[in-house]
Amino acid sequence: MSGQLRIAPATESDAALVLSFIRKLAEYEKMSHHVVATEEQIRAHVFGANPVAEVLLAYWAEEPVGFALYFRDFSTFLGQAGIYLEDLFVEPEHRGKGIGKALLVQLARIAVERGYGRLQWSVLDWNAPSIQFYRSLGAVALDEWTGYRLSGEALDRLAER
Repeated sequence: MSGQLRIAPATESDAALVLSFIRKLAEYEKMSHHVVATEEQIRAHVFGANPVAEVLLAYWAEEPVGFALYFRDFSTFLGQAGIYLEDLFVEPEHRGKGIGKALLVQLARIAVERGYGRLQWSVLDWNAPSIQFYRSLGAVALDEWTGYRLSGEALDRLAER
């Protein structure tokens, strides 16, 4: 497997590929209607002068087959930065080859190399195959936490107060 798999940081010339993986992930999650990101936004926010996220690309026999988009976060309890994995996706026909695990291994290495204290992410509660996979790696569910989000009109209303 290792001879066919390559994990590499994305570059600005990969912006369209990154966006295509975002769209494929949204389709898998039945959320395509929420994707409004553009290639220009990906280029600006991931590869621009002040990047807010990073991307790893997975290649199988030099064919792009998956990605991980992540950014630095901070734990006040640990007093350390960490990595928040926003998106992880592997093409369905390439699942079961260890590609997702290789992406997570690389993220764990990055976290350790940078002196970060954790790697965390969220998963949809109906995504049983991913939950089982994450648990097999030793990840634990944060069942006592409930995520909240402000966006769109609700975000605008709060900002106007």
